[in-house]
This record gives sequence, C-alpha cells and structure tokens, in this order.
Amino acid sequence: MQRTETDLQIRKKARRKKLIRWLLVDLAVAAIVFSLLLYRPGRYKPSDSGKYKRGEVSPYLTNDLSPAIYNASQRVEPFDVIITQEGLNDIIARGNWPMESEGILLYAPAALFTPGKLVLMGTADAKGVEFVVTIELEPKINEDGLLNLQLAKLKVGAMNITPLAKIIAKKMYMQRISGLEIDSNAIQTKIVASLLTDEPFEPVFIIDGKKVRIENITIENEKLLAHLVPGS
Repeated sequence: MQRTETDLQIRKKARRKKLIRWLLVDLAVAAIVFSLLLYRPGRYKPSDSGKYKRGEVSPYLTNDLSPAIYNASQRVEPFDVIITQEGLNDIIARGNWPMESEGILLYAPAALFTPGKLVLMGTADAKGVEFVVTIELEPKINEDGLLNLQLAKLKVGAMNITPLAKIIAKKMYMQRISGLEIDSNAIQTKIVASLLTDEPFEPVFIIDGKKVRIENITIENEKLLAHLVPGS
C-alpha cells in the first residue's frame, strides 16, 4: 500500500511538472506571437496628420497631379503620369483620420513605393492596443491588357496573415453587400473584386467624359509611373 501511494504521488508530481512545462511553453508562444503583432516596422514613418484640417485637400492633388492628368487626357496622344511617394503621402495624410471600422480605430497612414509594389501602412487601435498594419499590393497589367491589383501580403506587426485576411475580408464584404443592388461595372466594384479574388479588370477610367486606359504600370523606389492612352 505504501509503495502504491508513493507511486501515485510520483505520478502526480510528474503530471504536475509536465503541466507546468506545457503552460510555460504556451506562455512563451503567446509572448512571441504578441511581440510579433506589436512589432513596429522601421520603414513605417507616417506624416503628422494632426497638422492638417480634417479632410483638407492636398495641393499636390489639386495643383499638380489632377491638372496634369486632365490636360493630357484632352489630347489624342498617349501620355505618362508620375506619382511620387512624397506626393501620395501628402494626399493620404490629409484624409478624414482617424477612421473607424468594425470597432477598430485606424490612423497615421503611410505609403511607400518599392520595386513592383505599393506598400500601405497604418496604425490600428483595438481597445487601446496599437498594431501596425501593412498591406503590399502588386498591380500588374497582363497580356490581355487587364489590370490585377494583387494583394501580395497583409501583415499585423511582423505576422503575415494574408490567407486568413482574404477569407475574412471576402466574407465581410459579401455580408455587407448582401441584399444591395451592386453595379458590377462600377470601377469601385471591380477594384474590390480584384483585391479579394485576384480577378483582373479593364483599367479604363472616365475623365471629364472621356475614356482613358492604363496601358502599363511601373513602380520604382519612391515613385509610380503609369502609361495612359486616351479614347481607348
């Protein structure tokens, strides 16, 4: 009997030690995951949106970019448009920040142009906990002249959640538009479909009643070059 009780005590101690080890492992994994989520990328350098009036329009958009596109679109010849990283950041910094979505506060946006990619970054505040969200887009024109805005990567901190994020975003989008009349030909609808399902679309936009097609997109460090063809 004494030996049996001793064996039971030994087994209980062994189980307790094993349980403690697993708890320590779980805590270590949780700590690593949390630290990855809280990671702040060194390239994330948002502009100070607080120095602008809410919704203030960027001079880069009104004085430089829009007039250049409008004037060139009135002619028959193809033309190039260059969007600088500095100019794009000036545009988005003057938006209606902060924004709220599904109970999460979004603010401090930033954009980067790297070879072949448009990188969008921002801070998400979930009940007082701040995470830096990074979205990497790879816009490409295929051989049929269709544009695909491929969502290459979505990260929270340093953690890549792209597959899961696509599934959740698609489900939320379908729930939101359920029962609504959606114009499948609207450019906004085509852009969302391309982001969520990698479905390419005709990159044709209307500028002052005239059609303009994006024929090519090249992204380099700190700038995007788009080749546009009017009337196509």
